Amino acid sequence: MSQGAIVEQSPGLLRLSGVLDYRSGPLLREQGGRLIAASQAAGCVIDCAAVDKSSSVGLSLLLAFMRDARAAGKSLVVRSLPEDMHEIASVSGLLDVLPLEA
Repeated sequence: MSQGAIVEQSPGLLRLSGVLDYRSGPLLREQGGRLIAASQAAGCVIDCAAVDKSSSVGLSLLLAFMRDARAAGKSLVVRSLPEDMHEIASVSGLLDVLPLEA
């Protein structure tokens, strides 16, 4: 498994990957917030297809990225939420809160 990473693949498309846990979370939080604020796109998509494993930290990151996007006046959509993150979101009551791509 690889350490967590977030990169802007194209304007507004952010790819979240690797392991999302207490070790990778703080840096990802900082990097993701900067990428969202600096993006030239009117909206952002967080693609989670390359996430290998996630604790509740992954959902915390997505919620923080939602706040960052709102503060920057941008829309945000989450794409390809992995099963483990989906299960945690379901148990936590966050499925109705997360802007999941249909």
